[in-house]
Amino acid sequence: MAAKIPFVRDMDFEYETAQRVSPLIRRLVANNPGPFTFRGTGVYIVGHGDVAIIDPGPDNEEHIDAVLRAVEGERVTHILVTHRHMDHSPAAHPLAARTGAKVYASTIPPKPSDCDALRLEASDDHLFTPDLNVEDGQRFAGPGWTIEAVFTPGHTTNHMAYALLEENALFPGDHIMGWSTTVIGPPDGDMTAYLASLEKVRDRNFSTIWPTHGPPITDNPSAFVQAFIDHRIERENQIVAQLRAGKTQIKDMVAVIYADVDKRLHPAACHSVLAHMIRLVELGRVECMGGPPCVDSMYALRD
Repeated sequence: MAAKIPFVRDMDFEYETAQRVSPLIRRLVANNPGPFTFRGTGVYIVGHGDVAIIDPGPDNEEHIDAVLRAVEGERVTHILVTHRHMDHSPAAHPLAARTGAKVYASTIPPKPSDCDALRLEASDDHLFTPDLNVEDGQRFAGPGWTIEAVFTPGHTTNHMAYALLEENALFPGDHIMGWSTTVIGPPDGDMTAYLASLEKVRDRNFSTIWPTHGPPITDNPSAFVQAFIDHRIERENQIVAQLRAGKTQIKDMVAVIYADVDKRLHPAACHSVLAHMIRLVELGRVECMGGPPCVDSMYALRD
C-alpha cells in the first residue's frame, strides 16, 4: 500500500460559469471532463479591472466565449500558461487575439521521445508558442495583485506554476492536483526534477493551492505536498519490491501495483513507473538491459 494522500475531490461549480472563489480569484471550469482532466480545466481569472488569466484551457468556441463573458468590461493584461498540453494552452492565442493580451509561458523546449511508443502524444499542444518567455521568479502585476512565476519542472520540462503573492496562493497547473497524482511521462517528464519541485513548493508554505483540475487544497498545503513526496518514495519502494520478486518489465509491475486503478489509466501509470525506473537507473540501483530505459525494456536490480 502506497503512502496515503488526503485527496480532495468535492467541488461546487457550474460548467463555463465564472465563480468568485477568493477576493482576487475567479474560477471557470471548462466542459472537458475526462480521466486526466477530472471535472475539467479550471481557468483562473486574477484581479479586477486589469486581470490575468491562468491556463486558458481548450480551443473550444463555447469555452472561449464563456471566458470572454467572464471578463467583459475588463482588460486582460496577461495570459499565463503553465505548460503546453491540450487541456491548458490551446485557448491562449484565440483569447489573446480577442483581448489584445500577450501570452506568457516558458520557452524551454520539451524533450522529444525516440523510443517510447506509449508516450501520450495526444496530450501535447505542438502548435503552442508563447509571445514572451517566463523565467523563475519573474513577476507580473496589476491593480492589487502580483503574480510570481515558480519554475516546477517534472510533469513537463518547462512546467511553470504561478504564485499570487497577496493571497499566498499557488496555481500549480498539473504539478499538484488535489484529486489525483500527477502523470510523469518521460522523456519530457522527469521524476527527480518532480521531487525537487515538490520540495520547493512545500517549503514555500502556501496558504492555498489552486490546481488546474479539481478543488483547492486549503488544509495544511505543505503537509499535503509532503504526502505526495512520501507517496512517490513509497512507489519507488514498490517497484524495487517487484524487481526483487522477479518482475523485469514495467507493464507486469503496473498490473500489480496499480491493480485498484482504472485500467484506462494504466498506460499513464506505465509512464510514471518508467520515470521512477529512469531515476533508479541514474542512482545506480537498477540496470536497464538493452539500450536506454523505455516502457518495453527489461530491468534488474544492481544490489
